[in-house]
Amino acid sequence: MRVKEYVEVSKPRIVVVLVITAVTSLLAGSRFDNTSGWHVTAWQLGFLALAGALSSMGSSALNHYYDRDIDKIMYRTSSRPIPSGRLSPRNVMVYGLVMSILSVILAWITLNPVATSMIALGIFFYVMVYTVWLKRYNAANIVIGGFAGSAASMAGWAAATGSINLLGFLVGWLVFMWTPSHFWCLAIKAREEYASVRLPMLPVLIGNEKTSSYIFVNTAILLPYSLALYFFGLGLLYTAVAAISGSLMLIYHYKLTKNPSPDHIFLGQATSCLTRLQLWVLHPWSKHSLIRNQSCYQHVLFSRKLDYAKGNS
Repeated sequence: MRVKEYVEVSKPRIVVVLVITAVTSLLAGSRFDNTSGWHVTAWQLGFLALAGALSSMGSSALNHYYDRDIDKIMYRTSSRPIPSGRLSPRNVMVYGLVMSILSVILAWITLNPVATSMIALGIFFYVMVYTVWLKRYNAANIVIGGFAGSAASMAGWAAATGSINLLGFLVGWLVFMWTPSHFWCLAIKAREEYASVRLPMLPVLIGNEKTSSYIFVNTAILLPYSLALYFFGLGLLYTAVAAISGSLMLIYHYKLTKNPSPDHIFLGQATSCLTRLQLWVLHPWSKHSLIRNQSCYQHVLFSRKLDYAKGNS
């Protein structure tokens, strides 16, 4: 068995990002749902991380399988395991399906129905909505496909609480808001290759300059949105870091509108990655009591609690 190749089709960097997103949201949901402090167990954390990792690995492998025809044309992706002949398409498809199914089964057995639903929804969005339905046909592919990342955050929140309240949804939606700014930078960088396989990425359709303006506008919306979460309970530490890192992200994306050069693209990507990492690592630890026990905590959007979730509180 070619372990290295299967690791490659699993996209380990994406796995790490999504597991961090889910686990930190688990911690945040645990803390914000309980005024007396944390009430999350090591088992919940471990099973969520494993289920999240398996779902990401499976989704990425299925993405490799479906995109094998265009991957062999683009230089950036031509050395991937399927185009290079190191793995067969059938084996990658089977691997992706097995990992995806295992993740949902594991979540159902060890977590709760809401968390399981979010994990399954994340797989569906990334594989079917983004990869199959949108990526090759619609310029909004990256925007709508970003919900797969939001699902990871909401899965973590639900794993702790058995439900998704307003704050849990808003934190998850922050991923959705962040996604276009980051991935449009990547699309500018790979514009020529996307054009060679006729993928309707925004830079291919409207050019790098206009795409840079879209990135700036999206970041200009993202910054106040991230700061507004203070009024829903996230504390001063989170808010201060969101203000600083978000402002840096906005500055570099403004520079990108003036000159979409490789250096500015790199800085735009770097600051967006740093912003996401900082906000997700910090938000479970930063809480204030301005509106504790008010409707933003109590209003549940989606709930079907199991005794397991309550029993570990």
